[in-house]
Amino acid sequence: MILWKEWLSGLLQMLVLVPSAISCYLPAKDQMRFSFTKTIALCLAVLVPSAVIGGFAIAFFNIEANVVFLPALLVLFFLYWKTVYLDFARTFAIYVGVCAIQAFPAQFANIADMYFKSETHGATLQANVIHLCLASLLMLVFVHPARDRFSRMVNEIDSPKIWYSTIAVSLIFFFCNLLVVPTSYDMIRGSRLRYLFPALEICGLVLLIMIYVLFYWVAVIILERIEIEKRSQMLEMQAHQFQKLLEYMQRTKRLRHDFRHSVYLLLGLAKSGDIEGICAHLSEYEQRITENVTVNFCKNAALNAMFSYYYELAEESGIKTDWKIALPEPFTISEMDMAAMFGNMMENAIAACAALPEDDRYFSLTSEIRYSHYLYVVSTNRFDGRVRKGKDGYHSTKHGGRGTGLISIAAIAEKYHGNARISNSEREFFVDVMLRI
Repeated sequence: MILWKEWLSGLLQMLVLVPSAISCYLPAKDQMRFSFTKTIALCLAVLVPSAVIGGFAIAFFNIEANVVFLPALLVLFFLYWKTVYLDFARTFAIYVGVCAIQAFPAQFANIADMYFKSETHGATLQANVIHLCLASLLMLVFVHPARDRFSRMVNEIDSPKIWYSTIAVSLIFFFCNLLVVPTSYDMIRGSRLRYLFPALEICGLVLLIMIYVLFYWVAVIILERIEIEKRSQMLEMQAHQFQKLLEYMQRTKRLRHDFRHSVYLLLGLAKSGDIEGICAHLSEYEQRITENVTVNFCKNAALNAMFSYYYELAEESGIKTDWKIALPEPFTISEMDMAAMFGNMMENAIAACAALPEDDRYFSLTSEIRYSHYLYVVSTNRFDGRVRKGKDGYHSTKHGGRGTGLISIAAIAEKYHGNARISNSEREFFVDVMLRI
């Protein structure tokens, strides 16, 4: 009976991994490889047997809990990494951050244990119940900020340097908690540490949370700056488009003013029977009036300016273009989301085409509305055939991580209950997106 009670106590210690696992997935909710149900089933299939076996090892073989925990944490990290679409830096930062936070309930359980027994070896059943309850409470406290706020950071900040800085802080707190595990309850009970140790643990938890909150606000400032830069770029494109429109209006105004001279010239050529001269003059007039004519792709002024900007950039780069743009009217999708999606498509495609000989440069972009409720976007461009592709999708050829533009396109598609399919052949790169509008 005593052994089964000890096994139950060890099982409760291992079940702390369940709220910890949930805490890991909350900020990565938009980056999960599998459905929510499938991920839960997979985690339970690993965590429950691990908890049962770990509890058995702690109870029947008298093994220290940390000896079981630390190898389990390493194994579970690789499980977590394989179930999310995140690079190593972000995955490890989330995982270590959760471990650092969840190390404090373990210490509070040790503090409670001082009042349940005299020896230090092995935690009591009551202390393990307190440990599991505190771990679950911490998880519930962080559900909202992790799911709604920290997930935005995970989705939009892809700089490894930023995430590695948080890893260093989390590891310091995690290992400090491992090192200060009491070796003698009697020593703590008989000294000022009886009050100082719990106070230090509470201060340590508050300090770590404050560091994470500070990191969040710094990240918010970074993201706002990125957003301002995007809006500034859009305004610059609109200003550029407006300037071109003014120049075109001025040019056509002069041509209209000088049209009477062309009429006199054509009349003279007609009287002399110079058909070739008439044709040559009309051809030159047509060329001048259609020179740098502005192209309207859609009714939305900001998006039209963006399309015009990249269209002009493509023409200057000698890229053959075939664009057919149709967007919903009235406009029911976020302007910034559409700008980000189309902007990433066009920027990537033009950059890929620019690396080819001019005769091979080709970029097709089509968007159309089907069944009244769906927007289909198809981007096809030629490229040099070099791709970097891992199990988590396409990687950037400029840096080691996943392509930020492609991640953004996929995130926007998911936001509007659609999907993004990215593929390539030997010479062409394809991005197909469907959005529900």
